[in-house]
Amino acid sequence: MIKLGISSCFMYPDTSRNVFGHKSLSYVENDMANYVTRKGVLPVLIPDINEEELFNDILDQMDGFILQGGVDLAPETYGEQPIGKWKGDAYRDAYELKILDYAVKNSKPIMGICRGFQLMNAYFGGTLYQDTLTQKDNVNDHRSAELYDTIKHPVAFTEDKFLDRLYNNEKQIYVNTVHHQAVKDLGKDLEVYAYSDDGLIEAFGFVKEPEGKVIGVQWHPEFFHTIKDELVDADLLFDAFLKHFK
Repeated sequence: MIKLGISSCFMYPDTSRNVFGHKSLSYVENDMANYVTRKGVLPVLIPDINEEELFNDILDQMDGFILQGGVDLAPETYGEQPIGKWKGDAYRDAYELKILDYAVKNSKPIMGICRGFQLMNAYFGGTLYQDTLTQKDNVNDHRSAELYDTIKHPVAFTEDKFLDRLYNNEKQIYVNTVHHQAVKDLGKDLEVYAYSDDGLIEAFGFVKEPEGKVIGVQWHPEFFHTIKDELVDADLLFDAFLKHFK
């Protein structure tokens, strides 16, 4: 049984909640749970605990990791100050960076999704556009709160790299888009696997591991079921990722 550690999303104390209003909550989004759960795979939500030694003991039991999507990174995480309302979540950044650092140093498979993709870029020394529409010219609006996971755009895979070969050189590739931040400066030892039609980096891999073992994607494969017939096969990506588990 593969034990797949999933980084937690957080909800902080909010007394307007009727349940656990004074407490912090850790959770996995249900589409993510459905996407990664299959025969032979046990998803494990990595808890946010205070004791460092016990936290590391939990990580030691995991065979690999998924970094979930969610709230923005704090600009301070990649050496910048906020330019506006996008303050991000520095607390979650620190929690997930511990997981990512452990995984990289112990040669564990890692997949970063949306926020997780952006966190990986920051970990390897890269930076982000805090808001693509206000910081970069000629970009699409990649997020709609109302339409959410029903919008899409084409991507181009880097020729003869991992995703290009995985999807058998398909030329018309669409993915969903649920983000307003994006990679600006690419992190060290990362190679680009895909670009969006407006030139943003959409996927990359870590060059010091076999292709696809340490990978990040800006899109949400776990949401593909919403408009499944219009998008590239999300299961093919996850199945390829699982092949790196010993």
